[in-house]
Amino acid sequence: MTNPAPGNGKKTILSRGSYPEYVRLSDLMRKETVGGIMLLIAAVAALIWANSPAADSYFAIRDFKIGYEPWHLDLSIGKWASDGLLAIFFFLTGLELKREFVAGDLRSPSRAIVPIAAAFGGVAVPALIYVIVNLAAGPEALRGWAIPTATDIAFAVAVLAVISSHLPSALRIFILTLAVVDDLIAIAIIAFFYTEEVHVPFLLLMFVPLALFAFLTQKYAKFFAKNHIAAWVILLPLGIITWGLMHSSGVHATVAGVLLGFMVPVLRSKKDGGPDAGPGLAEQLEHRFRPLSTGFAVPVFAFFSAGVALGGWDGFGASLTDTVALGIILGLFVGKPIGIMLTTWTLTKLSKANLDPTLKWIDVFGIAILAGVGFTVSLLVNDLSFALGSEHHDHAKVAVLTGSLVSALAATVILRARNRHYRKVEEIETADTDQDGIPDVFEGEGRS
Repeated sequence: MTNPAPGNGKKTILSRGSYPEYVRLSDLMRKETVGGIMLLIAAVAALIWANSPAADSYFAIRDFKIGYEPWHLDLSIGKWASDGLLAIFFFLTGLELKREFVAGDLRSPSRAIVPIAAAFGGVAVPALIYVIVNLAAGPEALRGWAIPTATDIAFAVAVLAVISSHLPSALRIFILTLAVVDDLIAIAIIAFFYTEEVHVPFLLLMFVPLALFAFLTQKYAKFFAKNHIAAWVILLPLGIITWGLMHSSGVHATVAGVLLGFMVPVLRSKKDGGPDAGPGLAEQLEHRFRPLSTGFAVPVFAFFSAGVALGGWDGFGASLTDTVALGIILGLFVGKPIGIMLTTWTLTKLSKANLDPTLKWIDVFGIAILAGVGFTVSLLVNDLSFALGSEHHDHAKVAVLTGSLVSALAATVILRARNRHYRKVEEIETADTDQDGIPDVFEGEGRS
């Protein structure tokens, strides 16, 4: 996110994006806010139920198995939520990331480098802190090294909504892009480090429906429109088959979601009318599946993953003495901001750039702390790291919730303290003196 600074020719980082990107990400923030609130409600409900006199019924439902064993699909309800429903979330993650790099502001390497580097820093440092804390704890504890590496987009955006922060568009783009990129890094980690056995025939078969999905999405405008068939009617069964074969291969099934997202074209070709011919396939699929992801898939996953029997205050305190829990909390609350700040500051110095004049480093620090809100993917990696119901598994859940809560509270303090300044920036970004529907500040910088 580097651009020439007005007037002095020097580059700036975290500068304001283009107007189309501003509008799109503002809309995305609103959708994720709703999803984040539902996620929080689901998590709190799970915690209450799991620590109530009716706790046995919660765990009985979560562990109840249903499915077809010959296809390796005899899964518990909780497993269906993590392996199945989260594939929808990762499909949208892949779609969003491709859109950013093909049609969004991040197609420019100079703008993409900062959030990408920050995401890698925000993954590497928490993992390193976790490993250092658990070096003497043995190989079993070290399996959880990737738990504190991912930022939860919906949770983080919900925090911003709750604290009523008038966050400048540059910081919104930064946190959203960073979170999407580190979700992608997390899914790569899951694929490469948490796959114990690969069944090659199933993996090879998976590429058949995936290739057909890719072919049909490329030919969408010509084929589906001509035959008046809704795209998802054909594409959804192919996606489900791809997911099933990926699951049977031994590679975590959510990886299929990202691959399917990457297959969808985000730009209309010239022969199909180009960008001005109306919403393309990517927009249509996102419009159909994002409500399903934010309103159902992720909250249901959170409900079945967040439930842990705390055992009262004594049990809660005991869980925090586990090095696994300590490594996760330190990774989220300390490692995330250190990794993000260090890479962002280093890139600034190496490129001899300035921070955008509307921002200060305390703003970047507040966002870096907010990135320590890890939930959805952290709980998923926990399920892959430790046996369900084991001490490490339960303690890691407590740590994810604790680290995320502490990060959210600390970010709230910092960002709320800057809210007066953010309101002034918001007034600049929304002022439209000529009443043409486009804020003046974006007209001065170009509309695209």
